[in-house]
Formats: sequence, structure tokens, C-alpha cells
Amino acid sequence: MLLLSGCTKSFDDPYTFPENGLDELVQNDSALKLSGFASELCVPKEDADLNTDGVNAAAFGLFSLDDKEVLSQHNIYTKVYPASTTKILTCLIALERGDLDAEVTVPESSRITVSGSSMADLEPGDTLTLRELLYGLMVPSGNDAAEAIAAYISGDSGSFAELMNATAKKLGATHSHFMNPHGLPDPEHYTTVYDMYLIFKEAMKNEEFRKISSTVSYTCTVNTAENSRNPQREVTWTSGNGFYNQKFSFADNMNIVAGKTGHTSAAGFCLVLGENDDSGKEYISIIFNSPIYEQLYASMKNLAGKSSIN
Repeated sequence: MLLLSGCTKSFDDPYTFPENGLDELVQNDSALKLSGFASELCVPKEDADLNTDGVNAAAFGLFSLDDKEVLSQHNIYTKVYPASTTKILTCLIALERGDLDAEVTVPESSRITVSGSSMADLEPGDTLTLRELLYGLMVPSGNDAAEAIAAYISGDSGSFAELMNATAKKLGATHSHFMNPHGLPDPEHYTTVYDMYLIFKEAMKNEEFRKISSTVSYTCTVNTAENSRNPQREVTWTSGNGFYNQKFSFADNMNIVAGKTGHTSAAGFCLVLGENDDSGKEYISIIFNSPIYEQLYASMKNLAGKSSIN
């Protein structure tokens, strides 16, 4: 299990709760009550394993948005590396602060050479709309697209990371810290299952986020740099989500409406999904640090399937 005990950053522990859990803390905080914070949340009574059979991962949770219940949980307050699920927050901020039709020039910082880095095959000097960049961010999980979005919104990735942390804190995700817009490894870049639930729940409110993050394949035309031989080129991005490309079957009577994958050697295999059942009830299921690719999808199928037995 990944505890990130090696992080040098000190912080208060907001997940040390009164005996009755987060709900007591929220109900007694007038500011949180006024914001409606308590009434919208799935709040576990305590940090203890619940309904964990069939799921193999360092940390995971299943949240019923309609019933405000946590249906399954394991280490939901443990700090873990999020890998490319970081891009959920990047996408949310871009949707809230950017103009989707704005033309964005890909910066030099998008030239990422980290081995195994997932890319949208963009080149510095390329121009495309923010909307297209968001598809490049979420469909092929392009780290280059993430850098371009960060530069467009905040000027550089460091300033954008500050905005990410401020946004996360505003959403109540106070046990997270982000260092970049894509999730490439950094010992100070971490989150928790519960924090990701808070972030993803907010993102799910945005219909454009649902549309982009549930797309299997997307094709667009990129305007190339001025000194390029060809003024334009067509690119097609395909999702690596094993449920989207039907490599794996999902839970019976459940439909995926949004999601994001993630993987690094430090983070293991990660997956965040929003789904609904045949009655229309919505859920969020989150798995961090599953040890094996195939096991991630078997575990997620079992986790999402727990919604039908509660």
C-alpha cells in the first residue's frame, strides 16, 4: 500500500474526525452548513473497510450520489499517487475558466520526454481550440495537451498547479496536493480516494465534461507551426479505457457516463468512473493502485456491481 510517508511537505490532517465521523464535523460547522456542503456529500461514519470483496487495490471507494451513501470503501483517506486521473481536475478548471473556442498555441513545455509518457502527438507551435485540447487531454491522456492547457489558463504549469490546489481546497479536497497538470510522478503530488470523489463529483455536474470524458475516439485538424511543410494535419485520438474500447465488460445493468484512467509505476493502475444504473441513479467508483492492468478492470467491474446489492 502506498502511504507517501516520504513526502517532505508538512500538513494538518483534516481527516482526523470526531467520534461520529465527518458528518458531525460538517453539521457543526456553520460555514459548511451555509454552503450546503453537508447535504450533498456521501459521508462515511468512520475510516473502516466496507464491502471490499472482489476488489484488489491499495485504495478504493464506491459512492451513491443519489442516496448519499458510501457503499464500499478501503483506505479512502490514504494518500496515493493519482497518475493521469489528475487530468480530471485539469479538465474541470479549464471548463470553468477557459473559452472552449479559443485558439491555443502549444508551448515548448509540451515537449515531454519522460519515458512512457502518454501523449496527444502535439508539437510546439501547433494551434487548436481549447475544446480540442480537452479531447487531447482526456481521450489519449495527452500530457502535452495538459501542459498546453496549463499555459493557456495560468501562463505555466507551476502557476496552474497553484490554481489546482486552491480549487481542490474549495471543493473540500484538503488532503491532496498537486504539482503539475498531468500527474507525472512527483513525491509532492498526491490525493486520496475521498478527495478524488469530491473533485469528480464536481466535474460530473458539467455536461461538457461528461461528453469529453466518455468519448472513445476523436478526430480534429491541427494547424501546424508556421515553418512546417504542411499547414495542417489530421489527428485521431483513441481512448485507452478498457471498458470504452470493449476490451472488458462492465457491471450488469450499469452504464458509464464519464471516466479517466491513470498509470505510472509508482501509482499502479488507476481508474475513476461515473456511472448510472437502469433506474437512473448515479454513482462514482474509484480505484487507486491496482497492481495489474487486467485486475484493475475485473476489480472495477466488481466494485461498480456492488451498487445493485445494496
